[in-house]
Amino acid sequence: MSLQTRIESLVLRIAQEFNTLNSKTGALASLTTTDKSSLVAAINELQAAVTNGTGIDDANVALTTTYSSSKIVSLLDTLKAEILGGADAAYDTLLEIQQLLQDGTTGLDALLAAVNNRVRFDAPQTLTVPEQTQARSNIGAVATTDVGNTDTDFVAIFEAALS
Repeated sequence: MSLQTRIESLVLRIAQEFNTLNSKTGALASLTTTDKSSLVAAINELQAAVTNGTGIDDANVALTTTYSSSKIVSLLDTLKAEILGGADAAYDTLLEIQQLLQDGTTGLDALLAAVNNRVRFDAPQTLTVPEQTQARSNIGAVATTDVGNTDTDFVAIFEAALS
């Protein structure tokens, strides 16, 4: 094999490696950085942008910045305080409230029973005679049996009595 053939083989092999390298790194023109002269220049531009960036801004809400971790924790603490509304430590988690409702239902059951024993004005209701009597007494009403037939035509009765 001649020297020329060997050098041509070397040049072709080196070209293959360059092509492989270019396919992995991409073309410099594809960079989204301003400086596209080299990968080093693009990386340096990116590093400068990160170093000089103002990504944390505790004063403003924006899509291009974020709050610092201490500001986020402070906001979460405020939200928690607003949700809890000063609840005692025994009632400051949903699990504790659930357990209280499941375990200590006597007060809740009494409250629900009292609500169920109210006279409704938003829906029809069937009451026993003693319940009806108590409800009328509470609001100062009389029974329909005490009033009589409210559809009575008193004019007709009056005119019949005139003749």
